[in-house]
Amino acid sequence: MAVKEGKRIRAAREGIDATKLYAIQDAVKLIKERAKAKFDETVEVSMNLGVDPRHADQMVRGVCNLPNGSGRTVRVAVFARGAKADEAKAAGADVVGAEDLFEIVNGGKIEFDRCIATPDMMPLVGRLGKVLGPRGMMPNPKVGTVTMDVKGAVEAAKGGAVEFRVEKAGIVHAGIGKASFDEAKLVENIKAFADAVAKAKPTGAKGTYIQRVAVSSTMGPGVKVDPSSVLNG
Repeated sequence: MAVKEGKRIRAAREGIDATKLYAIQDAVKLIKERAKAKFDETVEVSMNLGVDPRHADQMVRGVCNLPNGSGRTVRVAVFARGAKADEAKAAGADVVGAEDLFEIVNGGKIEFDRCIATPDMMPLVGRLGKVLGPRGMMPNPKVGTVTMDVKGAVEAAKGGAVEFRVEKAGIVHAGIGKASFDEAKLVENIKAFADAVAKAKPTGAKGTYIQRVAVSSTMGPGVKVDPSSVLNG
């Protein structure tokens, strides 16, 4: 039995050619015009990559500092002691601690979006793998969340750094701004994200790496994008 499409979705799809690959500027314009929800919708980008993440040499992950921020308030937790804990608090971290924070998180109370740790805390934080791992929150040196530069990591997270990690089907996606952003700022953020994904190309990737790109808003339809319009500047 086919799912009946609502009037709002039908109306939003009007004017979008499902078979066409749009230039990123045109795609963003279409998305913004159709973001009619009562809240400020998140604009998301999805990329289909020519990788099989089941193989270690085809795993794609990284972090992108969006030039215009993400538009969302990110709550940051930091595992640190002493001077580094003080540095985290001064930088604006929402939750800072060591064994006390471990007990809170281990009990299932996770009131943050990003987790950062100093290297010396990783033996402790590593024991939270079953809690933080499935949520994609485990600190990792590859994305700058295991670091002695606590101030820089907290400021990056607060300023709009987005982490990405390829899923089983070879898809990577992220929220790159809000529908209220100027078109130019959204385009700039999307290009920055695509560039970060391109630079994270693994050694085992064969053939076309970035195969398909689409953008959408939280409640709106997806628009297919010409991959060449988001790469190389």
